[in-house]
Amino acid sequence: MTFPPSAIGPSSAPARAPRRLDRAARPLALALALALFVSVLLPVLAPASARADGVAAPAAPAVPAAPAAQGPSEQPVELVLATAGLNWEDISEATPHLLCLAERSGTAAMSVGSMTPLTPTRRQGMETLTSGYLGLASQSHRTSRSPQPAEDLVSALPNAPEVVSLDSLPARGADEDPVAPDSERGRALAALDEEVGKQLDAVGGCDSASMGRVLLVSVAPYDPEDSEAVEEGRSPAPGPDRLQVVMDSGFASGSLTSGSTHQDGVVLLTDVVPTILASHGESTPEGLPGQVFEGTPARADGSGADGSGAGATDAVVRDTAGIRLATDRSAANVLVDGATWWALGSWLVLPALGLLVLLVPRLAARRRLSAAARAAAVCLPLGPAAGLLAGAVPWWRAEHPALALTAVVWGFALVLSAIALLGPWRRVRYGPAGAAGALLALAVLAESATGSQLQLGSPLGAQAIRGGRFYGISNHLSGMVLAGTMIALLAVCARLARPRTRVLAVIAIGIVVMGVSAAPTMGADFGGVLVLVPALGLLALMLSGIRVRWWHLLAVGGAAVVAVGGISVLDWLRPPAQRTHLGRFVDQVLSGELFDVVASKAQQNIDQVTTFWPLLGVLLLAAVLWLCSLVPTRAHMVRLAAFDARHPAARPVRIALGVGAWIGYATNDTGAMLLLAALVVSLPLIAAMLPDPVVGARGDTGESDGEAPPGTAAYHR
Repeated sequence: MTFPPSAIGPSSAPARAPRRLDRAARPLALALALALFVSVLLPVLAPASARADGVAAPAAPAVPAAPAAQGPSEQPVELVLATAGLNWEDISEATPHLLCLAERSGTAAMSVGSMTPLTPTRRQGMETLTSGYLGLASQSHRTSRSPQPAEDLVSALPNAPEVVSLDSLPARGADEDPVAPDSERGRALAALDEEVGKQLDAVGGCDSASMGRVLLVSVAPYDPEDSEAVEEGRSPAPGPDRLQVVMDSGFASGSLTSGSTHQDGVVLLTDVVPTILASHGESTPEGLPGQVFEGTPARADGSGADGSGAGATDAVVRDTAGIRLATDRSAANVLVDGATWWALGSWLVLPALGLLVLLVPRLAARRRLSAAARAAAVCLPLGPAAGLLAGAVPWWRAEHPALALTAVVWGFALVLSAIALLGPWRRVRYGPAGAAGALLALAVLAESATGSQLQLGSPLGAQAIRGGRFYGISNHLSGMVLAGTMIALLAVCARLARPRTRVLAVIAIGIVVMGVSAAPTMGADFGGVLVLVPALGLLALMLSGIRVRWWHLLAVGGAAVVAVGGISVLDWLRPPAQRTHLGRFVDQVLSGELFDVVASKAQQNIDQVTTFWPLLGVLLLAAVLWLCSLVPTRAHMVRLAAFDARHPAARPVRIALGVGAWIGYATNDTGAMLLLAALVVSLPLIAAMLPDPVVGARGDTGESDGEAPPGTAAYHR
């Protein structure tokens, strides 16, 4: 079928806006008021004294406003108390010595996850506590630079602090919240608290302003009899995993943070050794992965956040804000996985059905059903965007956290859906899908640009229990940014008439997206730059009308490498405590480990598909879908071919999107997550843009291109 210029050209007069999409979206508009009501009042309705896990907790905001950062104390660490299995949920008035130390110390929830063994145990944690390298040196990868055998950096100090190994706590039962005082864990907790009190008395007493600097560290969640079997997964973990407790009395109360996490109230076990070394005036050895503790001070008047005095001597600052934040961090990480299934799963049901309708021609040919399916498919990627924003609401404090998170996700998702479906862009078929892609990319970029404050309480964040990234744009979010940006650019380019303006739009939007993604203080996304620069550069070349040659591809790839290298060097020039993984990558290059790093990332990608065969099948399906979409006529994708004829920018966008996604898969250690995230976002949005198939008199699909006659309202829809 041929198209006259008036039907193909983007400057043709638009048809009158269809009303079916408006009718399909009206229920969402009606639900918007309820969503706003629920999402706004949920923190108020949640019991102030009810923790999501049943433990009493104060009703402070999820991330309390912190004063200016307090540097590490100059007092040397005198005593290190090491235990295992101690969680912030354990510390209360029933443990007076632990509570006293926590109120006068800098506190944080601590991630102890190890990269090589499957499960962290005490024997690993104790080695990390003195060596500074994660896990056991005998099991570490060569890129960790861990000495063989492990070196005890703490005991080698001239005035080495005393490291006291306290008893471990038995694993917490799945239904043991709160812990009963007469249970095995309850009795062990009371004994641990008593021993901590004795150790504090030996260095001056918890209420004394002259008490020596004390670090209390819970090095692992488990201390099993057969550590090796648990680490390797041959025996199940004794109980649910949780973040561990760390306290440093060298800080005058408040929360701890470090350059490893860039998050208040969260640090890593590997940060302990650099902190001890710095307190004794020693520099951190090159290659040591951790960073020195930093903190936020308590209020100047020495009162708690509730305005009441702490009850200690006038010389000792006592505050509970750090305890509350650490407890919030721990609770969110414990509950988020289970609650996510209900929150995001319930939202994705209808959009998935809508996508199925759009992909079946006989169903897509039914106009009213198709209009509702398009509205539902457009809403699919807005669920993940809402999941990221859900960290702004302390859902984990509710009596029923899964229900609370579901209400928050639905509230944010309905607001975003109303914006995508009811805005002025609804007058064209591609408008709502383009708006949804833009909203998703904007949500991720805005969250990263403002300090990644929502990720640790969000289903879309990198959870602290598993380690990894604690800030910026991780791989799955990078895939969403790529797909959302490309779909938004498709809608923008479909609206613009001249190739020159399309290229300028790609460049302008691309500069903003890449700037936020690459900035070390924002996205800090090393792999994202390697993805976005080639994808956006290739798209700009194709839209300009220039015939793309091999040297163009080399130039675009070289620009990506130069951009990554330049940003990494700038980050490396900053003080070590402020560097992100971009700057630390420069250290690895300078030490001659570039090949090892590349080989390690490639091996992790290979291991993912060889150990989990369904993932390999999904990746092959994604490759087939992308390749077929590049030749829609030969692949009998008649509606996609008609859409390409109507909008010349559609095929270049799909090419650039696929190139970027596969580059991301090849250059990142969890690149499969990037590629799959891009697929999940782009597939429903592209399907929502396709024209309706034509139905003949007998119910069969009509003309070979599957498109309505040019110039009709159905064509423009």
